[in-house]
Amino acid sequence: MQYSKPKMEQLVKNDAELKKRLREVMKEHDLEKSFALKALYHSVVKDGGIYQKAYQEL
Repeated sequence: MQYSKPKMEQLVKNDAELKKRLREVMKEHDLEKSFALKALYHSVVKDGGIYQKAYQEL
């Protein structure tokens, strides 16, 4: 499964919990949105993450 920025943006847009986590990652690690999205992808989507199925359905 490959990272897709538009898919991640859509996934975050559709889920309030992911929006909150994205803001936390951006603030905690002082990251731009694009880098925070990629970090979030690797932590909650890739390799059997809890949002993998939702990501694949997009």
